[in-house]
Amino acid sequence: MIIIIDFGSQYNQLIARRVRESRVYCQITAPTLTLDEIEALRPEGIILSGGPSSIYAENSPRTDPGIFELGIPVLGICYGMQFMIDVLGGKVRGAGKREYGFAEFTAGQSEGLFKGISERTMPCWMSHGDAAETLPPGFEIIGSTRNTKIAAVAHPGKRLFGLQFHPEVEHTPKGKRILENFLFDICGCKPEWTMTSFAEEAVAAIREQVGDKKVILGLSGGVDSSVTGLLIHRAIGSNLTCIFVDNGLLRKNEMEKLKISLRQHLKMNIRFVEASDLFLDALSGVADPERKRKIIGRIFMDVFEAEARKITDVEFLAQGTLYPDIIESVSPFGGPTAVIKSHHNVGGLPEKMQLKLVEPLKFLFKDEVRQLGEALGLDEELVWRQPFPGPGLAIRVLGEITRERLDVLREADAVLLEEIRKSGYYRKLWQSFAVLLPIKSVGVMGDQRTYENILAVRAVTSRDAMTADWARLPHDLLGTISNRIINEVKGVNRVVYDISSKPPATIEWE
Repeated sequence: MIIIIDFGSQYNQLIARRVRESRVYCQITAPTLTLDEIEALRPEGIILSGGPSSIYAENSPRTDPGIFELGIPVLGICYGMQFMIDVLGGKVRGAGKREYGFAEFTAGQSEGLFKGISERTMPCWMSHGDAAETLPPGFEIIGSTRNTKIAAVAHPGKRLFGLQFHPEVEHTPKGKRILENFLFDICGCKPEWTMTSFAEEAVAAIREQVGDKKVILGLSGGVDSSVTGLLIHRAIGSNLTCIFVDNGLLRKNEMEKLKISLRQHLKMNIRFVEASDLFLDALSGVADPERKRKIIGRIFMDVFEAEARKITDVEFLAQGTLYPDIIESVSPFGGPTAVIKSHHNVGGLPEKMQLKLVEPLKFLFKDEVRQLGEALGLDEELVWRQPFPGPGLAIRVLGEITRERLDVLREADAVLLEEIRKSGYYRKLWQSFAVLLPIKSVGVMGDQRTYENILAVRAVTSRDAMTADWARLPHDLLGTISNRIINEVKGVNRVVYDISSKPPATIEWE
């Protein structure tokens, strides 16, 4: 177990990913964590992240300096190193020459953090305007760049280390080895953390939290809620009730597939609620995307709550909240915003229904959830299902929603996904989907003039959906998709391909 204390770095998730890729468990925590809380977690090591602040600025983030006296190895990165130097008696000032981007780093030793790295000089990624000027007692310089004399430091006796550069980013090629030297040689961690071990620990933790009480879960059919449901089902069996609401905005055969994969294969207790008329009637004549979202959210709350109240003595609500949700909502200075995000999935139901939350995935990243799903035996199609928006096809039918337009989009989307899967691209893409535009165009079919719908195809690559690039799909594949949709889906006579990246565009059109 490694603790990462977050000082506001844009790379804090990357640090966690690198540690977990080395099969060591870690958690990102706020600087407000007390020494007692740190000791209760029993970490083998602590990493202090970077951050945008200057150490000498008013209200710069700080943590209890007592961490350096716990006998636990500490690695400070960028601002984290400067914090360590500052509180232990050194001096940090504005750098004469700031460093952003690539720099050539020269290691002063071939042991400790740099054990097993044959190159004494290596590229690294810098992002700082301040630099250490003098070191605290007991520290030594173990690496420099042309602009930064004190680019890496160590206090071997106390096992305290600092790096001015960022080892967690891909632009520091030897960064992974440096981090692993800290994890394994300095902290004594072992690469034993697996999804199987996580599953066992999560099941035990759910049993301890819930006991013999009842839990409800809003099941969407996505990998997050499906894995959440499966974990809790393993822990408490029939005391979990999943509620799946058919809002009439699902993809083709969505509910039928879920019934087979979850209810039949995994024996989960699922209530399927047919409410499509309720949603579609309320959405009739509505074109504004924000109004669509609000209507769908409100009706979902009403339907979910009505179904949940049929189950007596429920005390817990389960959610498929992931670690990025937690990280993005928690202020690096320990702010109280996590509660707002953790309730977001069901629009505030915990407060309204007075339920306690169960969030077994809240320390996992998306790719780790997929690994967990595979370890639990979840259907491959569910494990690798691309993200699907909460409002469903409502925000992919641009403009007014009608049953007829939804049917056109469903058929076209089914053709698109069939060809994407057949080509082997499905798991290479973050998302691939069709969008029905609110405009028509002239066409010719069978020597007759047509005036039909235009359909846009969207396919993007991404790691985390914060940024995305349009996928360079082969022209032959795009041609097959276009031909099949126009020939097989009545009401479409033109297909276009979206070549916009995010930013400036978004992945979804609405």
